[in-house]
Amino acid sequence: MMPTLGLKASTSRKQIDERLQYHPSVFEFYTDAHDVTPAGLAHLEEMVKYVQSAGIRHIVIHHPMAYDHHHNDVAVSALKDPAGYQFMMSSSEALIGLAIKLNIQVLIHGGYSEEKPVIDAFGDLKSARKMIFARLDYFQKIGGEHVMFENSTSPAFDYGDTGLENTVIEHGYRLCYDISHGFIVLHGDNDKLVQSIARLAPQTVHYHFVDSMGQHHDSLQLGKGRIDWQRVMQVVNPKATNIYEIDLVDQNDSREMRASHQYLTHLIATQNKA
Repeated sequence: MMPTLGLKASTSRKQIDERLQYHPSVFEFYTDAHDVTPAGLAHLEEMVKYVQSAGIRHIVIHHPMAYDHHHNDVAVSALKDPAGYQFMMSSSEALIGLAIKLNIQVLIHGGYSEEKPVIDAFGDLKSARKMIFARLDYFQKIGGEHVMFENSTSPAFDYGDTGLENTVIEHGYRLCYDISHGFIVLHGDNDKLVQSIARLAPQTVHYHFVDSMGQHHDSLQLGKGRIDWQRVMQVVNPKATNIYEIDLVDQNDSREMRASHQYLTHLIATQNKA
């Protein structure tokens, strides 16, 4: 697979314009809680149309990662945190509705929380996963080809766990595979990472290319971590889209994302010549 230039930005016009000058093929919007208010949704729709007017067809909206100073988690307890549950459901439904209207994609994280908060909320991991899959089934039902689900480092929804991967395959979900998350879950094991990516490739429609040392969430520029990108690129779905989800020094400057694209493009070009 030859990667495309996929860039990520908030709904800030300044950030969007900085990304657009490099003519990305894929654009992903990072949203926050404000973006799913009535005014925020109206602005988001305007910005999506603005990006579409630049000729970009592949657009993804990443659902808000946080609400009220904690993760916006699919594994939220409706009984213990009714406000958090209401936000998670209503924000996901609103973004799916917008995606259908504009013929774009919504990305929903399958989980964020570490094991203890999940168990505290649902009693055990098995019960938490059952609830998560029921909620993802609902989002898939209303979103169809406009919704995808991303893996986490949380045991609630972590690719690399073969049991969870079997369930994901059985449910027929459209997937976003964050390469660094899989690598962290597998404790930096490139062999197991490649196996996991290959196994889920038929259902993966979008990738987050991001490097890692494999110990914790570090969001490194490609080439600065321990992921074997040469092997990874041999097993990814060639029909899927991708972005570079890298920590930036300056949110108004996408240089770390663009440098990652240059690294990967050069790596593959060199490999093809060999």
